[in-house]
Amino acid sequence: MENLEVWMRGPIAGIPDLLQPVAHALLQVGEDTVKYTQQLSPEQLWARPCGNASIGFHLLHMSGVIDRMFTYAAGQSLSAEQLDYLRRESIVDMELDVATLVQNLQLQIEKALQILAAVDPGTLTEERFLGRKRIPTTLIGLLFHAAEHAQRHVGQLLVTARCLK
Repeated sequence: MENLEVWMRGPIAGIPDLLQPVAHALLQVGEDTVKYTQQLSPEQLWARPCGNASIGFHLLHMSGVIDRMFTYAAGQSLSAEQLDYLRRESIVDMELDVATLVQNLQLQIEKALQILAAVDPGTLTEERFLGRKRIPTTLIGLLFHAAEHAQRHVGQLLVTARCLK
């Protein structure tokens, strides 16, 4: 069953039925990220072939997006630390290595799964707001966006990794 994608392996224990697709997508992000970043050098981590964003950026951004969307889902505004993290996502930091960035993403995914497990499905259509402009959305919209946005960045990360090999 390990060769199957996460969504094909069945329900994730403890996650409400309506949030299974979010959990599956987040777990797939974690697995794919590990697979596509193995054996990358520090130079490859921060390289920008053809002007594409670096793999380091994608790893930082996926963690940040999941954190931010789940913060908005909780009805909260971003903290000063989260805003600082957002500003630093596109800065090359040779002190950061692949293992640390992947581990940080895994921890963010685990935190997201714990939050998903506690969501009352009856609240999924409740209004929430995105960003400083307070763009109206819903709880399920924010949770789904966290997962699908991270998946998009895995795809971009994969293309960049293939260009570097």
